[in-house]
Amino acid sequence: MKKNSNIKLHITMFLAFATLILSCDKKQNNHLKLNDQEYFQSRGLNVLVYTSWYNGLFSDEKKSGIELIHHEVRTATNGDVRLGPTPEQWDPIPTFRERKVDHENGTIEAFLHYPAFNFEYSVKVSQEGPSVNISVNLEYPVPEKLIGKAGFNLEFIPPAYFEKGYLMDEKSGTFPLYPSSSMEIKNGVVDPLPLATGSSLVLSPEDPKTRVAINSRMGDLALYDGRDKAQNGWFVVRSLLPAAKTGKVLEWTLEANTIPGWTRPPVIGHSQQGYHPDQPKKAVVELDRNDQSTSSAKLIKIAGDGSEEIVIGKALTQWGAYLRYNYGTFDFTEIKENGLYVIEAGNTRTEAFKISADVYGTAWQPTLDIFFPVQMDHMFVNEAYKVWHGKSHMDDALQAPVDWVHFDLYAQGPTTDTPYQPGEHIPGLDIGGWYDAGDFDIRTQTQCYVVQNLVNTWEAFGLDRDQTSIDQTLQYVDIHKPDGKADLLQQIEHGTLALIAQHRAVGHAIHGIVAAHLSQYTHLGDGVTKTDNLIYTPQLDSFKTDGFRSGTFDDRWAFTSRTTPLNYRSIAALAAASRALKGYNDALADECLTTAINVWKEEHAKEPDLFHHGNTTGGALDDEELKAATQLLLSTRDPQYAKRISELWPTIDRNFGQHASRIAAVLHLLDDDLKNKIPQRVAQYKIWMDSIETQNPYGVPVTTGGWAGSGAVVGFGITAYDLHQAFPDIIGSEYVFKALNYLYGNHPGSDISLVSGVGTKSKKVAYGNNRADYSFIAGGVVPGVLILPPDFPENKEDWPFLWGENEYVVSVASAYLYLANAADHLLNK
Repeated sequence: MKKNSNIKLHITMFLAFATLILSCDKKQNNHLKLNDQEYFQSRGLNVLVYTSWYNGLFSDEKKSGIELIHHEVRTATNGDVRLGPTPEQWDPIPTFRERKVDHENGTIEAFLHYPAFNFEYSVKVSQEGPSVNISVNLEYPVPEKLIGKAGFNLEFIPPAYFEKGYLMDEKSGTFPLYPSSSMEIKNGVVDPLPLATGSSLVLSPEDPKTRVAINSRMGDLALYDGRDKAQNGWFVVRSLLPAAKTGKVLEWTLEANTIPGWTRPPVIGHSQQGYHPDQPKKAVVELDRNDQSTSSAKLIKIAGDGSEEIVIGKALTQWGAYLRYNYGTFDFTEIKENGLYVIEAGNTRTEAFKISADVYGTAWQPTLDIFFPVQMDHMFVNEAYKVWHGKSHMDDALQAPVDWVHFDLYAQGPTTDTPYQPGEHIPGLDIGGWYDAGDFDIRTQTQCYVVQNLVNTWEAFGLDRDQTSIDQTLQYVDIHKPDGKADLLQQIEHGTLALIAQHRAVGHAIHGIVAAHLSQYTHLGDGVTKTDNLIYTPQLDSFKTDGFRSGTFDDRWAFTSRTTPLNYRSIAALAAASRALKGYNDALADECLTTAINVWKEEHAKEPDLFHHGNTTGGALDDEELKAATQLLLSTRDPQYAKRISELWPTIDRNFGQHASRIAAVLHLLDDDLKNKIPQRVAQYKIWMDSIETQNPYGVPVTTGGWAGSGAVVGFGITAYDLHQAFPDIIGSEYVFKALNYLYGNHPGSDISLVSGVGTKSKKVAYGNNRADYSFIAGGVVPGVLILPPDFPENKEDWPFLWGENEYVVSVASAYLYLANAADHLLNK
């Protein structure tokens, strides 16, 4: 008995020792390490330190400073010194100077400054086992003007913490679903009071997937709700920087919990809209680098009684590594039978999708039926029992002041280039046009692009669908109510009215019309409440009106500096519209073509006006002239335009991808020399198109800028279709389907359709002007997957306020309208 007791004791001691060793190994394996991509990494956690920086375009874009990617969800950003507890988008941001990465000691240090205050500092991050140490270091004390204002902030995205708790020292609380903090006014500034203060904070202690602990070794922590000041605010953890101190003035320890052995489930990229029986069908399976078990996939057909049949199952074809994941492909092109299907890989199963010949026949309809009507400015837009918005901006527009730079990429030069003085009302601009994006400006470059795409769609596919009543006299729109007129023609007319109004009013294209005040620009909700719809006059006191005019300065500004590239882009759209409107609105069609011809003559009779600012004044001069020449040639068949196109061959050759579609459209009208050059150039372009297959597993261009790449992918697909139509022996049709499949869910990061309301699972939370309602506009297309440096694909499905991922723009929607019909035409001629 004694011997057996000793054996049991030894076994117990051995098991305890083994458990201790395994526990130590787990902790050791979970230690953060500075990797070759220059961020701190452990299984389930990345700590990024200034891997990207505010690009200066829109100030705070919520993707800089110290950031956390926690179990493959970016939950925190903007770890940096800021000048308020909950900074808004246009509040001051520091200037980035340099970043030093020390692999030997495991540290990253960023050096920054606020030039306006002569304030310099560094933020240093070092690894401490499973934690990171964050410090702010000063060579000189905080400037007197910033004492009590400058502090280190780290922002946490609200939906990751909704319905979860927090512990601040001994105080407990829950994160509010709706902002409801108490506010205070200090020195004329309104800020929220903190939800809690203390020296130790644990966010989401009950959830191991989102638990984060922060301890301040110097100074107190405060937890704020940034949504109290702006709907796009995040939860902010903050410590003030002390006065009259140098060296290390702030120090935090941050530990984000990770689940031992955590592996991200596979993502099965596929078309949520489904597939035509005769098209290629290839899903892309995105795998965690630690996933060693998912090596095959199967296609399952779902019967009416719920029973399932595995119709194909096979090993994934290994593609390799891209971004931070491994990829395999699953080709099921051979399956052509109509029906509902799902794909399974590992422990992931997709939503049901269809294989059917009508898969693209209706995919474009929400865009034409819903999205475009909702975006119509200067119109009352109704849908059944719902009013989307009233008749907005009927007080358009005031002449913008000279030498003025606007906060949203507009600028006015040293003169108005119009008969109007700064602040004077320009009559005739209260007609036509679409809200450019999730905001309310009418950006002329966009309007031209949209009109051109709609005309291309009309001419190529002749869509005569009629589901919307549009009355330009009453300025009234009623969705789901036919009026006997083709909706596509009515939308072309609406955009054209805005463009021709500019030439009527001031004799040339203008950059656009936009809110004069930042407080108006950030307006969310019904556009009719943005202004009083009465023309401003300074002769009346503020908030006074005579019933026709108003003393309230809420009218939008028109930016009017003359620019030749923008004029060319405008007359290209007008020339194109003249063809589509012939027989529908003959007077407008004739005016458009006459205007386009006359402006072309005027521009060629003088030196070009090259005023340029942001993305509102047109592109390169020769690119824009080529656009005008091709449309004038199609509308007039005048050989002078063909001659000019031939002279612009260097421009065509240099930017072939940009101009390939328009050249294909006029090829039959060009001289033999140019006709002979094009096929060789198309063959060269195909080599580039095919090379994309070696760059990513999706076979389409995935952009890496600050705005995600849906637009580039759609453009790629359209160019492929137009070249396939013109040169079917050189360019195949497969690129068209790759582009659409990318939009419909075959992309990095998730499998969601980027077209709201199209596909089984699509974007339901997007950045429209209704974004504060966490809602969507059917048929709108979001920018999509943003590649955050160095390697993280993101498209937030629970947070609409990241415009680079989720903002609808009418330009991409109009291009999508063409591409979806192109696919349907290829398969169902």
